[in-house]
Amino acid sequence: MKKHLDKFFIYLEVEKNYSPHTTLNYRIDLEEFAKFLSVVASPEGAKQSLSINDVGYPDLRRFLAQLKGRNLKPRTVSRKLSSLRSFFKFLQREGVIQSNPAKLLVTPKLDKPLPHFMSEEEAVQLIESPKSGKINSPRDKAIFEILYSTGIRVSELVGLNVDDVDFIGNIIKVMGKGKKERMVPIGDQALNVLKDYLDGRKVNNKFVFVNKGGTRLSDRSVRNIINKYISEQAMAQHVTPHMFRHSFATHLLNHGADLRSVQELLGHVNLSTTQIYTHLTTDKLKKVYDQSHPRA
Repeated sequence: MKKHLDKFFIYLEVEKNYSPHTTLNYRIDLEEFAKFLSVVASPEGAKQSLSINDVGYPDLRRFLAQLKGRNLKPRTVSRKLSSLRSFFKFLQREGVIQSNPAKLLVTPKLDKPLPHFMSEEEAVQLIESPKSGKINSPRDKAIFEILYSTGIRVSELVGLNVDDVDFIGNIIKVMGKGKKERMVPIGDQALNVLKDYLDGRKVNNKFVFVNKGGTRLSDRSVRNIINKYISEQAMAQHVTPHMFRHSFATHLLNHGADLRSVQELLGHVNLSTTQIYTHLTTDKLKKVYDQSHPRA
């Protein structure tokens, strides 16, 4: 089992270009399954050890029953089932198994939670909260401006290098999920704030956003920066870096952007991922209806 898992993880990293975080989740899920196989109960109750070639659909059902017995969240169970499907599909492709027993597994239906977002007023309040005169204010304001202007993920933000910013073409190059590069438009206001920050800082290296030691800022640091200003502004809503992304998409749609364009800007592979934001624009639709329908 171990040699098959090792080959699978190499496949995820090299061929699929999965992030270390995603690969780690697969590893956790599949090592848990390997542990289950090492001492699995037969239908008659006898303890036995199964090799990967002997695994059938009933064994996967017993593993699923064990997961449900632990009262795991449906989303967690769904992720583990996805890991199993990918693993067995890989084994079949490699000729290790003849048929894929995971093909018949049914994923539990998941409710898509509506993403939380800031109002336009809250976004402006937070972006303008770093006050001039403080040592980190230019950096912090640039972080807020770029997150809201581009809708990029916090991992994409902290991964930015100076060479990734095209100040003339108003474009930044980001490394997204699956190590896929994409070009993202950025507004003049965000670019001007970023230029002021870069021109004024004492550190001269390739990283755009740095900490006091001059090394690249981390995801956690950005969260801490946001929390600091939320506390100072006494804002009622808890804001995460990802809420800038949600707000970016929602505000674009509210102002007439089409879904396909927002999909491209966010770097979503599937339109269905972007469609969740349409649920957040109900108020706008009601206004359009009231203004446009003769019998409204």
